[in-house]
Amino acid sequence: MRVGVIGLGSMGMGAALSLLRAGLQVTGCDPRAAARDEFIAAGGAAVAKASDLLAGMEALVVLVVNAAQTEAAVFGADGAAPRMAKGGVIISSATMAPDAARALAAKAEVAGLLYLDAPVSGGAVKARAGEMTVMGAGSEAAFAKAAPVLDAIATKVWRLGSEIGIGATVKVVHQLLAGVHIAAAAEAMALGIRAGADPQALYDVVTSAAGNSWMFENRMARVLTGDDAPRSAVEIFVKDLGLVNDMARGLNFPVPLAAQAQQLFTAARAMGQGGADDGFVIRVWQAITGIDLPGDEKRAEARPHAASTASTAADTAKRC
Repeated sequence: MRVGVIGLGSMGMGAALSLLRAGLQVTGCDPRAAARDEFIAAGGAAVAKASDLLAGMEALVVLVVNAAQTEAAVFGADGAAPRMAKGGVIISSATMAPDAARALAAKAEVAGLLYLDAPVSGGAVKARAGEMTVMGAGSEAAFAKAAPVLDAIATKVWRLGSEIGIGATVKVVHQLLAGVHIAAAAEAMALGIRAGADPQALYDVVTSAAGNSWMFENRMARVLTGDDAPRSAVEIFVKDLGLVNDMARGLNFPVPLAAQAQQLFTAARAMGQGGADDGFVIRVWQAITGIDLPGDEKRAEARPHAASTASTAADTAKRC
């Protein structure tokens, strides 16, 4: 089966590698040379533009940031739609509003393509293991055409019905929980640190007790080590919690916890932390209260060496 994967980020790369392992003919698409090189090194093919994907693709997995990027990648001037075989399936996995999913499905129908409203969850580790969860909605024909792809990238495929937009709805609700859980985890850790609790001991207690959550265990582990490399960035939850608020507003439904969590992620982005791992929304509390985060100690220890190295380099440059 000839498959394209648009977006070789933390989730898309995992999906593409899982498809390769399943023996499918996979071409990845990403504007970043480093991402393309990584996928090529793993045995796949890669292009910079969707319009350069191989002709006759039977399935296209789109794992970009939002609906606008999805539309551009598939139906834009350099989009992938003309490279697909008639009756091929678009597996649309970006988090987006239900109305956006329905609009994209309508465009796919006009182009003679099937459309699966199929957002995913699981994180980078599960994506690389082929163990994602898919929240899927679409026709029986779309699910049937996408089956080899879904089998390769996921261990759980929820078939939520034939109505496009239900998959997107469930993912938006899921992101309400994920965002609030991350914000609550960061608030709890920050409060414990401010009150004098040992951060590692606090983490060990919570993760062995009823107050634990998957987000606390996963995200606060990285806070303890200062590892803010983004698996899912702060700015993603500014966007996704914005979708929660928009959907709720359209339903005249209050979502005060989601709204507050979005404000915290927005504050972190305003502080210059938009590209940091989302658990580092904790830096909002650090800025307000002056607490020291465990990982900051490691960075502080590295600074004298870095400063010395920079000084040496400057001196060398002057001599040259």
